Amino acid sequence: MWDRREIIGAGAAALAASALAKPAFGQTATEHVEIDLRRETGALDHIWSRCAGSDRASATMRESWRHDLERFRAETGLERVRFHGIFNDDLGVWPGGMNGKDPNFQNVDDVYDGVLARGVQPFVELSFMPKKLASGNTKLNFTYNANITPPASPEAWGDFIGVFVRHLVDRYGLGAVRQWYFEVWNEPNLTWFFSGTQADYFAMYKAAARAIKAVDPKLRVGGPSTAAAQWMPEFLGFCAQENLPVDFVSTHIYAGDDQKELFGQANLYPHKDVIPAAMAKVRSQIDATRYKGAELWLSEWSSDSPAMIAHVINNCLPYCHAMSQWCISNVFEEINFPNFILKEGDGGWGMIAQRGIPRPSFNTYKLLHRLGPRRLAATGPALASKTRTGAAALIWNLAEVKQPSGIPGMSKERIVTGERKKIEVKLTGAAPGKSVRVSYVDQERGSPLPKWRELGSPQYPNKDQIEQIRRAAELAPPETRRLNDQRVLTLDLPPEGVALVEISE
Repeated sequence: MWDRREIIGAGAAALAASALAKPAFGQTATEHVEIDLRRETGALDHIWSRCAGSDRASATMRESWRHDLERFRAETGLERVRFHGIFNDDLGVWPGGMNGKDPNFQNVDDVYDGVLARGVQPFVELSFMPKKLASGNTKLNFTYNANITPPASPEAWGDFIGVFVRHLVDRYGLGAVRQWYFEVWNEPNLTWFFSGTQADYFAMYKAAARAIKAVDPKLRVGGPSTAAAQWMPEFLGFCAQENLPVDFVSTHIYAGDDQKELFGQANLYPHKDVIPAAMAKVRSQIDATRYKGAELWLSEWSSDSPAMIAHVINNCLPYCHAMSQWCISNVFEEINFPNFILKEGDGGWGMIAQRGIPRPSFNTYKLLHRLGPRRLAATGPALASKTRTGAAALIWNLAEVKQPSGIPGMSKERIVTGERKKIEVKLTGAAPGKSVRVSYVDQERGSPLPKWRELGSPQYPNKDQIEQIRRAAELAPPETRRLNDQRVLTLDLPPEGVALVEISE
């Protein structure tokens, strides 16, 4: 079976090695953007803030992770968080070999209490297999020994899911849990995450979905949570045949996923267009079934490039109900135990580095949060909106960022190809000479790397150095600029750079 994560098998140690980003910047070019402040085109759905990913459930009990979540919620408007392993044996849910006949949800409660206390709802990934229910104990992966075998009995699995969900309803209230989402497993089409077959997964989904709806018909369940948008026709066909609920459809896409698997042809799209094209395909697959109109959740995707984040989100708006960036924090130990706080090249999955240091991806999400609820007409690389006090537009200089696996945190190299651009932004409907506020994020501004390099690129920064790096990485206050007589503002953006332009009425 094709596995986009087979790079892991080449040796986890290589993933921790530093590798310099290799820029290949051309000469300055000019690009034009026009934003019509007078013309709304409809609602701007903030699909990027509905969810973000994390490591495993037990990591959420750490003070450092909870601090990162709290900050992410406060500064980006995050609504939900998704993580693996709520049934892992490291939470003691049902490890087997014990006298007790019932599962133990003590640590599960601690996990969800901590998330909810920070104003965030859980997006519940039902994984992995409790040892008590597992069909085997040899398929143990990751640093936390996740059991990825199917259940010995789908019926017993369904009974367990029913007990689990009833416990959540009893503890948190039916009204609250109706706002949650229950996603069955994670990437069952990859042998790294599931040792069973497609039929095994379908049986698991059937048992879980029926158990959840038996607790309350308005609880939301979905799947198949596959890598690379696989199994869609088969999954939806099975669910229709068995008359199963699919309240939402979830899948994962990374820019480096095998395009022959995705589209039937290798190298059909550049990296920047893989995720939007895959989402368009999945949307059409859903709408060709009885589940037409079901919410599409891209429950894993990732980029560490500010402009790529903006471009992908902008082009997925017609298709997705939610996009869950993987992941919030570099408090992350799925593959190995990171031996760095910052490094050159690929700096890990997290949008917030360890010790609470913001990275450009996090600061990009902060800018996205300042967009308003109504979309404005725009041409060129821009996402424009009407806000409560005026208008805000995110503008970007897209570059090709090549990482061998297409996934931040999985690649040793980060090769950037692009050119610095002067972007001429015309704000139609604004007064000549009107003042605007401009905020920037790129790999130098809103980034910890320049200060870290200035300090000698320490592998283990001391407390004083960490504080210096953290302060330097914060999003700078906006600069005030004025439009010229043609209502044009010229921005100088390096490759990967984004700028938020805000104007008051």
